[in-house]
Amino acid sequence: MKNILIIEDDKLISSLVQFRLKKDGYNVTMAEDGIAGIRAIENDNPDLIITDVMIPFKNGIEIINHAKKFSPKVPIIVLSSLGEEEDTVLQAFTLGASDFIPKPFKPNELAFRVKKWLGFSRD
Repeated sequence: MKNILIIEDDKLISSLVQFRLKKDGYNVTMAEDGIAGIRAIENDNPDLIITDVMIPFKNGIEIINHAKKFSPKVPIIVLSSLGEEEDTVLQAFTLGASDFIPKPFKPNELAFRVKKWLGFSRD
């Protein structure tokens, strides 16, 4: 079973994403801030990371930077309402983000992209 880490401080969004991905058969770990996210990256060895940009303590850019140093091949999907902030999106991709989905988003689109980055496998 693939392990997915979601780093999101909005409880409604994180619950929605968690529900959708668990329904697809993934093991989902949640972190509400950047410090908990970094701890989960180091301890839980996720197969894929979904992170918001604007989260407490460590932002999504810092999460991407840390994740790529700790586990360079892990795909990272960035969720953010900063869709208009082109510099932030470019910085995320420069540091190694795999994908960007602007908020609001459709859970089915996120689920499709998760499957794409995990090679359409749930094992």
